[in-house]
Amino acid sequence: MASYSIEWKGSAKKELRKIDKKEIPKIIEAVENLASNPHPANHKKLLGTEHNFRIRVGNYRVVYFLEDDKLLIEIIRVRHRKNAYSAT
Repeated sequence: MASYSIEWKGSAKKELRKIDKKEIPKIIEAVENLASNPHPANHKKLLGTEHNFRIRVGNYRVVYFLEDDKLLIEIIRVRHRKNAYSAT
């Protein structure tokens, strides 16, 4: 299986910097693992979307856009679970 490239939206990087420093390495490791397996066991497709998925990393959710034909994963959002699916 080919390796996917991972890109972070600027807003996702900003959200990551606001997270508890102890949680950041776990989140980054989970995101890096997506490069070799974009459909891990804990992923879910978001309702109403074609290519958006989320993974759970402790109390945080990483929402990503998967573009299979370009082997690209774009990290859209990194938020606490209580705020993960709100528009803002």
